Amino acid sequence: MAGIVGDGSGPLTRSASAVATELIRAAVIDGRLEPGQRLKEEELARELGISRTPVREALLVLQTEGLLESAPNRGATVRTFEADDLDDLYQLRAVLEGFAARRAAARITDAELALLSESNERFVRLRDADEIADLVRENVRFHDAILAAAGSERLTQLVRGVIQLPLVYRSYFWYSPEQKLISEHYHRQLTAALAVRDAERAELVMKEHVLEARDFLVARLRGGEQGAGAT
Repeated sequence: MAGIVGDGSGPLTRSASAVATELIRAAVIDGRLEPGQRLKEEELARELGISRTPVREALLVLQTEGLLESAPNRGATVRTFEADDLDDLYQLRAVLEGFAARRAAARITDAELALLSESNERFVRLRDADEIADLVRENVRFHDAILAAAGSERLTQLVRGVIQLPLVYRSYFWYSPEQKLISEHYHRQLTAALAVRDAERAELVMKEHVLEARDFLVARLRGGEQGAGAT
């Protein structure tokens, strides 16, 4: 039976540390591993069918990416963020992803545009079915496709440093049906701008998309903090 991190397919057969990194990263992004959750090397190694050494290597990689943090006598935990931290991260993300959209407009192929259109249709089906975890993955797939079209490995690494965070799925867990419609709208507007190679509009729409998500998430976090202080 599949666990929180593994897929139930048995021991890993390729680079153990690389695959462990991918699986743990995915579990953090889609919410199977929650903010503040402690990650125990022995449990992860047992679930993945590997030794603790590649698991330890994977955890170190994810710490450098900012997905995990480490504390004395506690080990690795899924990173948590305060409202002000997320505000800063989203502003940086808006600049970087806006630039990626501008680059993509000048480079995107018809095949890459088709991938974005297909993602939009899947997004609608998942929204209607209220499949949150799958919706999160589809959202990441859409943004990754634009990064790929931008054609800059350096930019891709910079963007992933601020996007592959627990806030990716946390914002979606909090989304109302209206918020999901807003995200769908922005994805379609981005696809349309890229289809006509309008670099200026693609950058503008991407920035608006990211900052709208920022406003919603930060407001929810600050509301929670105020509520916690009142009890």
